[in-house]
Amino acid sequence: MSFHIPRPRRSWLFALAMAVVLLGGCASLSSPSSTHLGPHPVVAEAGELVRSGAGNSPIDALLAQLDNATLAREAAALPVGDPVYNHLARALLARGLPLPRPLDRTPWRFDAGNRPTADRDGYRPPVKLGVLLPLSGELAVAAASVRDGFLAAYYAESRRRPEVAFYDTEGGGGAVAAYDRAVAAGNDFVIGPLSREGVDALFRRGALPVPVLALNHGTVPPPAGNASFSLSPEDEGIAAADLLIQRGARRVLVVAAGDDNARRSVDALRTQLAAQGAVVTDVVHPGIVDLAPFAQKEGGIDAVFLAVRGTAARELMPKLAMAGLAGKPLVATSQLLSGTGDAGEDRVLDGIAFPGETWTSGRHVPGLPPAASAAKTTPTARGPAARLFAFGYDAWLLSAYMERLAQSPDAHVAGATGMLGIDSSGNVRRVPAWSTFQGGVTAALPSAAGR
Repeated sequence: MSFHIPRPRRSWLFALAMAVVLLGGCASLSSPSSTHLGPHPVVAEAGELVRSGAGNSPIDALLAQLDNATLAREAAALPVGDPVYNHLARALLARGLPLPRPLDRTPWRFDAGNRPTADRDGYRPPVKLGVLLPLSGELAVAAASVRDGFLAAYYAESRRRPEVAFYDTEGGGGAVAAYDRAVAAGNDFVIGPLSREGVDALFRRGALPVPVLALNHGTVPPPAGNASFSLSPEDEGIAAADLLIQRGARRVLVVAAGDDNARRSVDALRTQLAAQGAVVTDVVHPGIVDLAPFAQKEGGIDAVFLAVRGTAARELMPKLAMAGLAGKPLVATSQLLSGTGDAGEDRVLDGIAFPGETWTSGRHVPGLPPAASAAKTTPTARGPAARLFAFGYDAWLLSAYMERLAQSPDAHVAGATGMLGIDSSGNVRRVPAWSTFQGGVTAALPSAAGR
């Protein structure tokens, strides 16, 4: 159905490490021998993970074991095009260190050669665009918000726009069949699918004849030339770590619920902090009675990260105060908004920074009315659906600026969900807009580095 809009192997690593010990004395991860005869064991293991299709988190955690000098030397020794280089380069950048050479872009290789010439700002949309969404079935309501956000951005653009067709992924054959129909119809770029299962099924094919911007992160990484975009907990954990580092935190106590979103954000936070020389001291459940033993550990606590809902956060605040932590920088995930809305009750949350979308946090987005105004007239932009509406807006934006984002690791576009860039693996990286509570009401945080 469619409708159209006109126009890891560890044993040999252990043997290698033992050989180093026997031949040259006791070697450490931080101080390899002065003669560089091959990749450091940690870098070799990272290479195995990259080739096995592992995600960024385990690789980044592995590389966090290396000191600055070793990391820089190993990065410089890798040949151009080695898929491990970009992982080492990102670790160097996270530590504020220079790169031996720019990030390699060859692993991704996005090709927009069939599109008309780009405008000066990099705008170069497809010629014919297919969008894969579950227009029927259980995800149809969520898909409607994504679709309407996409169309809002599409019609707000006054320059050349592609012909667009929507394909239902809930028909026979699922997302893969919908993709095949889009390819057969002559689309030169495809957005979607939306479900993680659909993304995995499509990406398992490997090389794809028409490039894809998937609207989720699956377990299978994007094949070369393709990308994936998601409002993921991992992005929030990474952004929170960066904000905490800006605020001078090096020892962070985490209070986290046991759900999957909390776990994923905490894992990403831990990895990003480790890459910048910081550490998660403990992860405790929000139901804990006394936080004082964790606050009084040797070295102290610089900040607290909350991966909990607003209702749990309100109950936590007196406990944080009793442990002497209420005056520390407090950063949370977007889960903090769940269970809030009463200014009287929410005053206790004042000062906590949490991530959100540019549009839903009250900031201006070109081509869109304020989120509060849109909610009055557009059901698919109302309440929690507003995030998906903004997500759909950004899907259009990414399709039009894909080449620009692919050409430089520093390139970004300002979207409705945040600042958007693409890493060398084809994953869209989102820096969210930060907000806080003031007098029990949410307000934009003027400076991410400020309190």
